[in-house]
Amino acid sequence: MDANATATRPSIDEPLARPGWRRWQVLLPVCLALAIVGTIVFRAVAAARTKPVVAVRVVPVVTSLVRQGDVQVTLSGLGSVVPTDAVTVHTRVDGQLMLVKFREGQTVQKGDLLMQVDPRPYEVQMLQAEGQLAKDEAALKNAHQDLTRYQTLVKEGIIPQQQLDTQVSTVDQAAAAVKSDQAGVASAKLNLVYCNITAPVSGAVGLRLVDPGNMVHATDTTGLVVITPLSPIDVLFTIPADNVQHVLANSKSVKGLTVDAYDRDFVKKLATGTLLAVDNQVDPTTGTVKLKAEFTNRDGVLFPNQFVNAKLQTDTLHNALIVPAAAVQRSPRGNFIYVVKPDSTVDLRTVEIELTEGDLIALKSGVTPGERVVIDGMEKLSPGAKVSFMDAAPKASA
Repeated sequence: MDANATATRPSIDEPLARPGWRRWQVLLPVCLALAIVGTIVFRAVAAARTKPVVAVRVVPVVTSLVRQGDVQVTLSGLGSVVPTDAVTVHTRVDGQLMLVKFREGQTVQKGDLLMQVDPRPYEVQMLQAEGQLAKDEAALKNAHQDLTRYQTLVKEGIIPQQQLDTQVSTVDQAAAAVKSDQAGVASAKLNLVYCNITAPVSGAVGLRLVDPGNMVHATDTTGLVVITPLSPIDVLFTIPADNVQHVLANSKSVKGLTVDAYDRDFVKKLATGTLLAVDNQVDPTTGTVKLKAEFTNRDGVLFPNQFVNAKLQTDTLHNALIVPAAAVQRSPRGNFIYVVKPDSTVDLRTVEIELTEGDLIALKSGVTPGERVVIDGMEKLSPGAKVSFMDAAPKASA
């Protein structure tokens, strides 16, 4: 090998300076960058295509319309039915009970014969009293005749004046004896009348407390039977003492405040009456005042000692915004309500309660008549939520 050939051979430490190799040095990083960007874009597009489309959630709710009308302002209290004149019938004479003329549970009228005590001992007493009366009347007649004779003799001077005065006293004593005998006869006749025990009032007769054949006495404490009038009948109930002045003020302006009697569950209205009286003092143990209402009770639906719920109507709230009580929700920030807008989304509004009456609430503000409010399903709602609804049955007028 010659020297020229050795001089032109490149050494292994000399860098490659060919043009093709230089292009690859520039294109290789660009291709890697494009590959990385393409991979990222491809994965993003694939993820977007495979991601499920989330549908807008529609919450089913029950709604009711806001009404405007009158609401009765009432006060409620627990009460009991009391008869107007409950009477325990007693005997007024001693003796054996001979017969009973009533049927237990029947309605009797005042003056009807109920029972009879053996009258024979009192018939004998009346005969004795009449005999004593006849005897003393004869003595009085004789004393009068003697007095007439003594007056003549005194005028003639045959007897002294003292004897005449004594005869006058004798006549007075005989007259007093006759009067006492007349009272004895009247007492005997009255005892005979008392042997027939009559109804002192009209009403329903309870179970008899003494059977025929037993001895009864005027001093017995149990009595013979109880008569309870059922029509009219009263209801005693209580209200908080703070409301007494309101009741008194309205009772003066309105003649006869209306009182409704409901059953124990406060569901069924039993009868309607009028306020009769307000007690004159507050019970310090309960902070309540007793009220008495009168009911005609012609149908007998109210029964003595029956527990009822009384509702006293004291005033009327006019043109109130009325919604069901279920529509109003409470939170630490106040009372709020969900209103359904025309686009079937809900709006949360703060409301102010004016009156709560049963299952209805009267609002001062926050809604307008005709708007729909949610009464069921609001636990799944939030402001702006989409709803599907159906109207609840309209509530009866308050």
